[in-house]
Amino acid sequence: MAGVGRFEQLVDEYGAKVFRLAYSLLGERAAAEDLAQEVFLRIWKGLPGYRGEASLATWVFAIARNTCLSHRRREASRRAASLDVPEVRAAAESLHARTDGHGAALEMRDLLGRIPEKYRRALTLFYLEDRSYEQVAMILDLPMGTVKTYLHRGKKELGALLEARQKEGAPLCPALHSKT
Repeated sequence: MAGVGRFEQLVDEYGAKVFRLAYSLLGERAAAEDLAQEVFLRIWKGLPGYRGEASLATWVFAIARNTCLSHRRREASRRAASLDVPEVRAAAESLHARTDGHGAALEMRDLLGRIPEKYRRALTLFYLEDRSYEQVAMILDLPMGTVKTYLHRGKKELGALLEARQKEGAPLCPALHSKT
């Protein structure tokens, strides 16, 4: 029974964090919920073999990251109609424009969707999830310098998109300027 109690503590301590990581990497609530459950199933199966060579948080987040990235690779190979197809993107943007009750959040998601994925993931974790440089590096399995480069380049690309939007007369995204 000690193993069950230890596992319940892990779920209590890391459940919300694993979900937020999955959501930041997948962008879909339902998929993030499913993957968070899968992550904890993997943790449950692997807990007897955990040797403590890495911190428990590092181990949990590595499992979560790898599970999410594997899921994304599987989904990318199955996806027939992607938002990268201009017609699908235009239809999705049209739907958002008609049902825009979330304002800046939808605009931010749209802007983030227009930059390369590697920059988007780093920006999402650092700015929207309030992760430290170290945590972002660990979650994305990247060197610290690469994380800083991705953040810098991602901010430049978002800035260019915001500038273009401002020239078009479209509203700016105030959420982007909240943490600089």
